[in-house]
Amino acid sequence: MSSARRRQPTLDDVAAAVGVSRATVSNAYNRPDQLSARLREEVLRAARTLGYAGPDPVARSLATKRSGAVAFMLDTGVSAAFSDPALSITLDALATTVDREGHALLLLPGGEAGGPPAHRVLTAQADLAVAYSLADGAPALRAVRDRGLPLVVIDQPVVPGSARVGTDDRGGASAAARHLVGLGHRRFAILAAQCLSEPRGGPMSVEQAATSHFLDNRERLAGYVDTLAAAGVSARTVPVWETSGTAREQAVAAAGALLDAEPRPTALLCMSDELALAALTAARSRGLAVPGDVSVVGFDDTPPARWADPPLTTVRQDLERKGRLAGELTLRLLAGEAPPPPVTLDVELVVRGSSGPAPG
Repeated sequence: MSSARRRQPTLDDVAAAVGVSRATVSNAYNRPDQLSARLREEVLRAARTLGYAGPDPVARSLATKRSGAVAFMLDTGVSAAFSDPALSITLDALATTVDREGHALLLLPGGEAGGPPAHRVLTAQADLAVAYSLADGAPALRAVRDRGLPLVVIDQPVVPGSARVGTDDRGGASAAARHLVGLGHRRFAILAAQCLSEPRGGPMSVEQAATSHFLDNRERLAGYVDTLAAAGVSARTVPVWETSGTAREQAVAAAGALLDAEPRPTALLCMSDELALAALTAARSRGLAVPGDVSVVGFDDTPPARWADPPLTTVRQDLERKGRLAGELTLRLLAGEAPPPPVTLDVELVVRGSSGPAPG
């Protein structure tokens, strides 16, 4: 008989070689905490000698009717999404949490509708879906519902029957605006994240920005505008520029357009650190001093905010904790628990060198 048709070693062969039960061999792969380190190594060594590669994941999936995977749904493409450190930190914490129980992550990139295409969700081999900052009404959410998958939402949108962990976006934005008002600023501009407007990117009124398909955009905008209005700054005087994505080049151009306006704003409120870092670049290219000529405040407090020149004043959210809580919610739903009440994490304004008194 040719080697190509030679019988492949099985779990039973390994069990016989070591002198243990087949359940013990299975635990060596699937539940290593049930074995001593010495016994597990003995089982794995015997498996390597016999040429046994481990349990067949496809067969196990058919037997249990579970894939062991978690679908992580993005609102943008992979390249754009992973240019944002806030996503990387959150995803890493989630992945670390669910990996402890042996669950893999299946990334589903987003598209034009603020989430993955519905057909990708309908065919994904996953036991649960995690929505990361998807747009309201994204077709992917309907597909999750049609499949009856448990759903964990990070930030947005609000989906009845799901588990959700979010951030006090409005409170954080209000703190940023209040800080700048306290420094004497009265000429403001807002650099907004993608709203899914048509056409994508460019100037928009506060009223238009308030119709964003993304909950965090609406909440942050409301925090800015309400706080400025309380200080006597009318929303009609505050220009808003929407970026068409998360790419730094697009954000630099958007910030530059705001800084080229007459009269030039003395303070930029940016809906993320990535946008704020782009604003620093745009100001530098125009010979503007930060914060001497213009103050810049971001949102998230990702590591690059601390490394910026000058270091970025921003609103800190605990991204690692958010990802960890989302992972814990994932494990609870996979274990059959009912979705708990939504969790909203507090934020904190961190004042650094990019904000200062209004010029003059």
